[in-house]
Amino acid sequence: MNPGLVVKLRPSGPWRIGSDSGARNRVDAIYHSDSLYSAACSAMARLGLLEEWLEATARSEGFPAVCFSSCFPFLDEIAFIVPPRTIWPPASPGLSGRVRWKSARFVPLDLVRETLAGRRIEERQWSVDGPSECLVPEGRPGPFRVSVRHGAAVDRLTGAAERHSTACVEFRAGCGLWTVVSFADEAARDRWREPVKAAFRLLADSGFGGERSRGWGRSEPPEFTGGDLPDMILPAAPAPEAAGQTAEEILDRLVAGLVGADSGIDSSAGAGADTNAIGAAGEAPVDQGVRSAGEIEAMGAAFAESSLETGSGVAVLEMEEETLDTLVEPEREEPAPEPAVEATLDEGAHLHWLLSLFTPAPDDTVDWGRGNYAVAIRGGRVESPAASGGLKKQVQMVVEGSVLVAASALRGSAVDAGPDGFPHPVYRAGFAVAIPLPEVR
Repeated sequence: MNPGLVVKLRPSGPWRIGSDSGARNRVDAIYHSDSLYSAACSAMARLGLLEEWLEATARSEGFPAVCFSSCFPFLDEIAFIVPPRTIWPPASPGLSGRVRWKSARFVPLDLVRETLAGRRIEERQWSVDGPSECLVPEGRPGPFRVSVRHGAAVDRLTGAAERHSTACVEFRAGCGLWTVVSFADEAARDRWREPVKAAFRLLADSGFGGERSRGWGRSEPPEFTGGDLPDMILPAAPAPEAAGQTAEEILDRLVAGLVGADSGIDSSAGAGADTNAIGAAGEAPVDQGVRSAGEIEAMGAAFAESSLETGSGVAVLEMEEETLDTLVEPEREEPAPEPAVEATLDEGAHLHWLLSLFTPAPDDTVDWGRGNYAVAIRGGRVESPAASGGLKKQVQMVVEGSVLVAASALRGSAVDAGPDGFPHPVYRAGFAVAIPLPEVR
């Protein structure tokens, strides 16, 4: 566990996030971690901290003091993210194919948590927004759209004009991008937290990405939320003793009460879903003795109706439906849900979910024969006071959402991608912001 910081950016205008193809009529929806690091270096240079910043990050022999994840979209309270490739798209016999899960590039973070916990997805509640490739709640729009802005270049000497067009990302009100800043330890947090905040504030005013001279890439003042990683992304599962009774225990108690095994149903205050389910039925005592199937069915219907009137939770309502099916039609069985991901790991090996682009360091113990990952080739042009416009060297990097198998925490490295003979190094950061994944069986 290490200190972290979540940064939310609310764009005040269009953003130009260049695609890997370099075409001006195309944009990317992810502001990648290597581009964010380059922007941070530019801001640190203006703050007079560039050399110290590079020594703590790109030139560090150990873990870098600060790492950035890529920037992902958010819609109001919903934070989207590239899901782990080991669990997406979901495959379950309970899914009818109504939603094209594979078309969703971005998935709500809460849904990733539920999927990793083995819970079934209610597909009627979701739909894929085509323009943004986000899996959104049914009836809600996506957080952004891709648009094309047109302009004209005018020769001031001759008056000749040439029309051109550039693609950009336009965000809806209340939407934007969020990223995670990971600090190596508490000392790194204490040293770099305020400079990193200052860099984001500076970049929010000056702009991220391309076409900044036109006012693109700017945002409102950033919002910062501190915490610890990985709990900010995947909170630890509650201890078994704190999670309350299981569904089987609740079902056994309900069935025992309905058939008269107890003198009545206890309506005293308790904890968890058991209190809601039993308290709703505890208004009328149950006599001893075995009841007929018709009486049991009527009592079950009354029990479900009273639970609806008292505002029982979703989990309790699902428990009531399962109880009625068991009492009325005992021969009918629901198929068990498939596991979210099936992986058998050797002792000491762990799954790591990447939230950033990644270039392995020499001492990263990645088993490249396993896991589920994809790679991309990153290029671009140099932007520097020394010289600008030169082509950077292309670097192959593991993309966000990849799941790597490694025996220890991933570190990553920064590669000098500057053209041959360039006056100074041009670092492309491939530091790992990775979240350990539980082994769901």
